[in-house]
Amino acid sequence: MSSVAREIERRAAQWLERREREDWSAQDQIDLDSWQSAALAHRVAFVRMHAAWSRTERLAALRPESSEQISATKKRWRTAISIGILAVALTTGFMAYEIFPGARDSLYSTSVGGRKTVVLADGSQIELNTDTALRTRMDGRKRQVWLDKGEAYFQIKHDASRSFVVIASGHRITDLGTKFLVRRNGGALEIALTEGRLRFESADASVQPHSALLIPGDTVVATSDSISVVKKSAQDLTGELGWRQGQLIFRYTTLADVAAEFNRYNRKKLVIADESAARLTIVGTFPTNGLEAFTRVVKAVFGLHTENLGNEIVIAR
Repeated sequence: MSSVAREIERRAAQWLERREREDWSAQDQIDLDSWQSAALAHRVAFVRMHAAWSRTERLAALRPESSEQISATKKRWRTAISIGILAVALTTGFMAYEIFPGARDSLYSTSVGGRKTVVLADGSQIELNTDTALRTRMDGRKRQVWLDKGEAYFQIKHDASRSFVVIASGHRITDLGTKFLVRRNGGALEIALTEGRLRFESADASVQPHSALLIPGDTVVATSDSISVVKKSAQDLTGELGWRQGQLIFRYTTLADVAAEFNRYNRKKLVIADESAARLTIVGTFPTNGLEAFTRVVKAVFGLHTENLGNEIVIAR
């Protein structure tokens, strides 16, 4: 095990130990989300660590007659977490996946340009867009999802007895019988509601307004210190969801923003080389992998020059 991997496991153990404390705060959750978003290895280490601890709790619930044994087991796990030994145990074969089968947590992800649909046991569906990672935890009392990065569209079967909550960038989104889109975009979070109702709560209680009840067409844009709610037309929402059919839909969008959107889906990147070209706007629909079609259009419509440099396509006047 390399020193880097060992340090990641140790840090994951520290995060899990901190989250078990009663003084865990919204800011702590934001910091944890940020750490997990920094690298896939961070997310995997934390999920593995948390799954190990979750299984001890699940075993306790399934076997109450062995409460003393379970208590001792949980005590050993807690001690291991607090001193970082669990990181070593997980990498030397002492895997909770083998000891306590039946995880409640599941991890789903897509690569750049990829899409995936996840069907949950209750019939709800989650569609993952390009370069997305999320975790789900389902039990008899509640349904939770953590969107670690990227974008996902949720179609949720409402169950009044089991809430469905999405946590992203520390913010909390609660389903009230809903179809909605959640996208993490740099330091901002965007939530767009297409059907039903939704309750949004900011990670920071000092932000005003702190929460909002959304109706179809409402879109929330939230940062660490502000939230705003705007109304979008059905046409605009359809454009934002074009990726579900493998399309990017632009309506008077600047070439700079078009390039940024294409770059989410393709390893070959578009580069707009000068500001005057970047400010030009375009209306059109393209496949998510349609770099060549797009470059043909900008050459024909705007008379721009394009140059293919292998991993980049440079566009300029």
